[in-house]
Amino acid sequence: MTAPKALDTPHERSRILGPEYRTATFGILLVVTLIAFEGMSVSVVMPAIADELDALDLYGISFSAFLIASLFANVVSGLWSDRRGYPLPFLAGVVLFVTGMALAGAAHSAMLFLAARAVQGLGAGSSVVALLVMIARVYPMEARPRAFAAVSAAWVVPAMVGPAVAGFVATQWGWRYVFYGIIPLVVPALVMLVPALRMRTSSGTEPSQGPRSRPLAMTLAATATAGGAGLLLYGVDRLHLRPVPGAVAVVAGAAFLVYGLYRLLPPGALRFLRGLPTTVLMRGLFSASFFGVNSFIPLVLQEVKSFDPTYAGIALTTGALGWSAGSYLQSRRDGEAHRRIRLGAVCVMVAILICLLSVLPGVTGWIAVPAWIVAGFGMGFGMTTVSVTALRQSPVNEQGRTRRRCR
Repeated sequence: MTAPKALDTPHERSRILGPEYRTATFGILLVVTLIAFEGMSVSVVMPAIADELDALDLYGISFSAFLIASLFANVVSGLWSDRRGYPLPFLAGVVLFVTGMALAGAAHSAMLFLAARAVQGLGAGSSVVALLVMIARVYPMEARPRAFAAVSAAWVVPAMVGPAVAGFVATQWGWRYVFYGIIPLVVPALVMLVPALRMRTSSGTEPSQGPRSRPLAMTLAATATAGGAGLLLYGVDRLHLRPVPGAVAVVAGAAFLVYGLYRLLPPGALRFLRGLPTTVLMRGLFSASFFGVNSFIPLVLQEVKSFDPTYAGIALTTGALGWSAGSYLQSRRDGEAHRRIRLGAVCVMVAILICLLSVLPGVTGWIAVPAWIVAGFGMGFGMTTVSVTALRQSPVNEQGRTRRRCR
């Protein structure tokens, strides 16, 4: 009786915590946890920051400054990761992120705080795109859904303790120490990430040579997009004070923004063409809907419903937990991706409509808690599917470019 051939040996599924990928997984999760702590903490203490710096009118812009800078960094980091590898853009992003945290803690004016938020955005945008490219390069296709689910799950601990810790620290010592307290976490994170950053893949791919992969052209497009978004926000803010200059700024900002998005997004994205164009645009719609409302939940609960900062953060906690649950479930399900994306979008939409009720007189603010569980579930179930689908639709040598678009 002959021994079974090697081809008859059952295929062993790759495990993200197996010996081959364990180091990379822990390194990625450490950094995501660090960034998650910042995101959860800033949202909770922003009302106190706006009061002390007399910048309530700049509340939304402080989040926009982070996102606009992050968008610019996404493009540069994606191009860099595709052409030179992910370690350097990741390390540069971490340095910028920590610098922004220090500047935010030391800010004594609204303008300096906005600048600090922009520096944080540059760092977070660069490091997160590099991490996602790392997932695409290090893990096999079958393990990527579980890797993305693990990245979402890394928000669980910060979501559970971040809002409460941030509220306690802000109440006892002031909001500045929320920023300062995160900085020391970088040292052990980087020490543990050194082996992961030394990992190399043997894909042997060459950078894409398409028109949307030229570094100078894409950097200019990212500059136009970021500058246009900033100019648009400035114009909207000035319309009631100086209507004519404000209107000019709005028109110019919109023009730059449309030009930049046209160059950055896949061809046909603005027309929702089937395939990668719609996949990339769906991630943008998911993010804009969820994070736009998420930023203002603590402000509404504290200023309108008189919640304590710690209690106001509970809604953010439940949202992140729902996200992790949704992400885990999508990683365990097979079937058509577009059905999961649709379900996620419906969950986010319904949750936002319910949250709108919390600003009405006579309606308890606690209604935002179950609503944001549903929203988080929709994000985890839908947007994580979008991430996996986008990588599946992209050539290996364009994964960094796809990740920056998806951001």
